[in-house]
Amino acid sequence: MTEKEKMQKQMLYDANYDRELIRERAAAKELCYDFNSLRPSDEEGQRRIMRELLGRTGGAFTIVAPFWCDYGYNIEIGENFFANHNTVILDGGKVIFGDNVFIAPNCGFYTAGHPTDAERRNAGLEYAYPITVGDNVWIGAGVQVMSGVKIGSNVVIGGGSVVVKDIPDNCVAVGNPCRVVRAITDEDRKRCWDRN
Repeated sequence: MTEKEKMQKQMLYDANYDRELIRERAAAKELCYDFNSLRPSDEEGQRRIMRELLGRTGGAFTIVAPFWCDYGYNIEIGENFFANHNTVILDGGKVIFGDNVFIAPNCGFYTAGHPTDAERRNAGLEYAYPITVGDNVWIGAGVQVMSGVKIGSNVVIGGGSVVVKDIPDNCVAVGNPCRVVRAITDEDRKRCWDRN
């Protein structure tokens, strides 16, 4: 079994010395570099590179530079996807975003993890567990989503949160570790956000 096959099967694998994975990460980094080097007004060029890099895209999406990922082909984004500056996705495992997902600046999604014992960690072994984000999700600034997490639909993750466990549908969650603080209800539709 190849190291890539082990990665895809959520087994421990060697990402540091395997030539195939090194080559694939280098190709993704080149595309990220090209994307990040484009003028902000070159929206067509940005979308072209992202469609080449990512495993699946919706028809309408915006990703604001800089953006970095490991492989790209493990990332799937739905319709009306928005990711602000400094989004980082370590996609050894699948990272799947539903429709109408909004990601604030400086957020990270990390499928990669390492053994807690020093011997295997020092040998360069790691694992990659998938991350799934449902529909109609807003992820606040500076949120970090860890390996193996599922975030439901109609969810708000408060800024600065570290998401280490699954988050159910229809709620606001915040903190380190991130936890549900309340349900999203019809009262939220009535709230006026004007400061006057």
